[in-house]
Amino acid sequence: MVKIINSDKAPAAIGPYVQAVDLGNLMFVSGQIPIDPATGLMAEDISAQTRQSLANVKAILTAANCTPANIVKTTIFLADMNDFAAVNSAYEQFFTQNNAAFPARSCVQVARIPKDAKVEIEVIVAK
Repeated sequence: MVKIINSDKAPAAIGPYVQAVDLGNLMFVSGQIPIDPATGLMAEDISAQTRQSLANVKAILTAANCTPANIVKTTIFLADMNDFAAVNSAYEQFFTQNNAAFPARSCVQVARIPKDAKVEIEVIVAK
């Protein structure tokens, strides 16, 4: 059975999609851009944007009774591959601080991200 996951601690979807779809043993979390759900604002700094995108992912995981340790795959979309090192650092800190193993990952540069964010992160979770 498909269950839709939504958290008010992550930004609402800005299009015709949901924050996450839970299939029971797998969950697919939609790409999270770095909007602070409390303010609706987005930091300029790529490290801060990465931390916020991951915080949004974590909020959705929490709503589904999961943790970052459940993440098995991430996809990172970057507006500029020159930000790769800064994103990697914030990403590594996130998984280390949450006592989670590093998941499989893809990271690609894209032409543009919604709201002109510098980063968007989506995840696949095993439960």
